Amino acid sequence: MSVRSIAAGETQAETVTGYTVTAGQTYQVFADASSSTEVERIGLEWLDAAYTPVGAILWSLPTATASVSWHRVGVAGVAPAGAARVRIVLSATPAGAAVPHFWENVYLGAPMRTVGNLFSFGTESPEIDTTGWTAGANTTVSRQVPMMSWAADWYWAGAHVLALTATGSGTVSATTVENPVVTPGVEYLGYCYLSPPTIGSATWVELRYYDGAGAQLSATRGTLAPTSTGYQRQRVSAIAPAGAATCRLLVGMDSATAAQVLRVEQAVVTAAPAMRAGTVLPYADASFEQGVAGWTKISGVATIARSTPWGAYGLDGSYALTVSSATATASTIRSGRFPLPAGSAGLPFRVQFGSIVTAGGWTTTRGIRWYDAANTDLGVTTAAAGPVPSPNWWLLASDQTAPAGATQAAVELTLTATTTSSTVQLDRVALWQSLPVTAVVPQASSASVTITLREVTVGDFIRVYRVTDDGTRTLVRGTSGLLDGTVVVASDLLVIEDYEAPLLTPVSYRVELTDPVTGGVETRQSSTVLVPHADVNEAWLKDPGAPQRNTKVMVKQAPNWQRPLEQAAYRVAGRRNAVVLSGVRGGLEGDLVVWTRSDEERAALHWLLDPGHVLLWQATPGMGVDDMYVSVGQVMEGRVGGPAMEPWREWTLPLVEVDMPTTIGVGGSAGRTWRDVLTEFPAWEAVRDTFATWEALYLDRRE
Repeated sequence: MSVRSIAAGETQAETVTGYTVTAGQTYQVFADASSSTEVERIGLEWLDAAYTPVGAILWSLPTATASVSWHRVGVAGVAPAGAARVRIVLSATPAGAAVPHFWENVYLGAPMRTVGNLFSFGTESPEIDTTGWTAGANTTVSRQVPMMSWAADWYWAGAHVLALTATGSGTVSATTVENPVVTPGVEYLGYCYLSPPTIGSATWVELRYYDGAGAQLSATRGTLAPTSTGYQRQRVSAIAPAGAATCRLLVGMDSATAAQVLRVEQAVVTAAPAMRAGTVLPYADASFEQGVAGWTKISGVATIARSTPWGAYGLDGSYALTVSSATATASTIRSGRFPLPAGSAGLPFRVQFGSIVTAGGWTTTRGIRWYDAANTDLGVTTAAAGPVPSPNWWLLASDQTAPAGATQAAVELTLTATTTSSTVQLDRVALWQSLPVTAVVPQASSASVTITLREVTVGDFIRVYRVTDDGTRTLVRGTSGLLDGTVVVASDLLVIEDYEAPLLTPVSYRVELTDPVTGGVETRQSSTVLVPHADVNEAWLKDPGAPQRNTKVMVKQAPNWQRPLEQAAYRVAGRRNAVVLSGVRGGLEGDLVVWTRSDEERAALHWLLDPGHVLLWQATPGMGVDDMYVSVGQVMEGRVGGPAMEPWREWTLPLVEVDMPTTIGVGGSAGRTWRDVLTEFPAWEAVRDTFATWEALYLDRRE
């Protein structure tokens, strides 16, 4: 949108619509802006139901400089008492007439916070204010709006940033006011974007754990190795020690000079991700974001260190483990020792790591060293040595079997430089129990099939077919629609629930994973399973997008089908027979009559029918009725006679056959947990005011 001034002075544009808001709730607005000559700001104009302003406009700070590059402008705040609507206001102050200002990508709604973040929005982002942070010694904390270009679809950073300003020479720091609850023994990951004042500035992020009395138990620091003064995300991870009750995140800068400014954006503490599902290596030992963690050189001349600077190398995050050898000799490096799952002896394990040769050449022997419960060394098992491929990143793996008595293990790699001055980078190290990469399990209670896909490559496109004995293939539904090869894999472990698998019919699944760069396709074929169904008199009615509403009903009478036809007959003078023009005969139409036998079944059927969605009707094979997607018309619920307290009801459901919906995804919580709810809402009353039903809470659908 172009906003062009007609004279010098402030130029504003606002939405015609006043969007509905609820007083007391927090709202965020942002947009991307571009101008060659002027700075800008964005605001929220609160209105009552009659469109009368309520208080002053909530303005963002003006951007620090003008820029033709698209940059983020935004603000957030609480709707004041009496507010029922809000307008978005855009503002700039050109020096003359006919000066254009460009706006794009406008958002208004609930605050954009990172799912799984232990911090509330007010701490994660300074869009509201700086009260989520406390300044340390030699520091003042404020907000700024430096001109920064963020990706158009990156909504968790930009606009206001936290600014830590040194009041004198020395250390600058700030800590979160919030101290969210943690669980001892769980590894947490903290991170934020840091913009240092100079490339030589020693900036860092620190994760601290405290006991129930507020005494500090540990502190782990991740120091940024900056490549510029731009925004670079620095991570830090640590396992919550015994007795830990809460945590805090600190950011800071050592050896600052007076007036130097460290800028900070998007502060997050969340459960640390695993490099592979089931891996026993902590994040710090697998990703090297804050150093070499527990890795040591056991023998040889090689040196190990975290790569530098930020972003130079990294398969996960922004750093890798750099192994350098001055001579063409062998060196052995080993990770820390970590517990294995109970009963691991005799089971297969897989070690995997990413590697990229950055100088010279290498061969590697991939091994696992085993230990018993008394920390006794049980020896190392290895695969044959092989060359480290080059160029680019490669995932190298080896399968080993845990010996009797093994309860702990360490990754052990023997790296042999084939030339002098050789260097290799390692990242994404994982060690996990090797399980079937594809597994399918029928679920009788929900008439579905659970498909588990392991060791999937993140970033691949995925296509999943349901295959029947006659070879018919049908695409399986995912969270964003059919898994048709356009969906990007986001995790190495995928669990897909197929609620549309036919009853009592053998099916298997074909999975195709396409590399977006090379176009290569990995194909997997599952075993055959059958969805059980005990009572032939019962049928399933299912909502493809909301399987939590699926319900079984007892069938009284299957439909007597009709197939309508659009047809016109023309009587031609002098001819015996009419000329008949016909369209394509329509699908099946008819009334399905079912019984509900309890108040619970009756409520469940109402809940299924309430949204008016397309449903899937599934009956037992052999009844002459195929699985069918249907639209349900006006429903009649009648009593079956007997006393007034009789719970049975007879339902007449007018069905019209329709095509399978292709764009509807299976609704889910998308990673949200109760911790997110507790973080976002200060009291139960606020939850009740925001969500109309339990389903709305589960799906994060706010009123």
